[in-house]
Amino acid sequence: MEFSATQIAALVNGTVEGNGDAKVSTFAKIEEGHPGAISFLANPKYTHYLYNTGSSVVLIRRDFHLEHPVKATLIRVDDPYATVAQLLDMVSKMSAPHPAGLEQPCHVAAGVTVGDDVYVGAFSYVAEGVRLGKGVKIYPQCYVGPGVEIGDNTILYPGVKIYHGCKIGAGCILHSGAVVGADGFGFAPVNGVYNKIPQIGIVVLEDNVEIGANTTIDRATMGCTRIKKGVKLDNLIQVAHNCEIGENTVMASQAGVAGSTKIGANCMVGGQTGFAGHIHVGDNVQIGAQSGLNKDIAPGSRIMGYPAVDIKDFARQTVNVKNLGKLYDEVSRIKKELNNK
Repeated sequence: MEFSATQIAALVNGTVEGNGDAKVSTFAKIEEGHPGAISFLANPKYTHYLYNTGSSVVLIRRDFHLEHPVKATLIRVDDPYATVAQLLDMVSKMSAPHPAGLEQPCHVAAGVTVGDDVYVGAFSYVAEGVRLGKGVKIYPQCYVGPGVEIGDNTILYPGVKIYHGCKIGAGCILHSGAVVGADGFGFAPVNGVYNKIPQIGIVVLEDNVEIGANTTIDRATMGCTRIKKGVKLDNLIQVAHNCEIGENTVMASQAGVAGSTKIGANCMVGGQTGFAGHIHVGDNVQIGAQSGLNKDIAPGSRIMGYPAVDIKDFARQTVNVKNLGKLYDEVSRIKKELNNK
């Protein structure tokens, strides 16, 4: 597919600066630009690439001030990063396959409610009592347990497993290997033996949630583990039983959330962050990578470290640790001088 700069600007409410007839048919990073590609400039660190990029078209902010002439046609928009995401979404929807129907062999139990334009791939298993909304796509080798509900236009990529009774909202994406509704890690020690506590709750994913590959979300002991609408979880994340993750929170790879912890809305969680159980993290919290949280966190905090502290305090701690060697040498010198007097 090929589009002109003028056509693209009309799609994204942008303003063309340069040759409106410049044609593009692919995307490229600004530092790897080539003729026929569209790039974007969002990070100031990449500004110098704008003046010699080989891309035919570049998205820039409306208020960006040019310091030198550019070869590329520019499209000025409010937010280049959001705009390129919008364009990628358009291209993806136009070019992505749209499978439909039931491939064989697959198993769809009698009485399953199947909406219009549903796809179930080969070797998938859909158990009794399942309700599939319209446009649901279940790729090969998925398991959908008894009583599961899946909302409209949700996608289950190959190998997703959803245990019995769980509820998945509309517009969700679950990537390969994701497991929703496995037992929570609940055991009662009795006379040196750990007796299993039955996990009779469920998992609820609200609308427009995305779950990364090999991420696991455990069912509740009682009630539900809830992932609220708009949450985006990266690959290889563990969410334990009875947790709650608030609306539009994003969490990077290898984070782990222990049981009954509540994370607020619009939080940003760096990779390999660990959450102790039964704590509450407020809304709009930003957490640096590899942090460890063992207590409640106030809304709007920016924290990092183990245990996590205010990010400014973490920066001071880091500087102090780097200077410990010098401090040790200085104390040793003073101690030696005192002993020699």
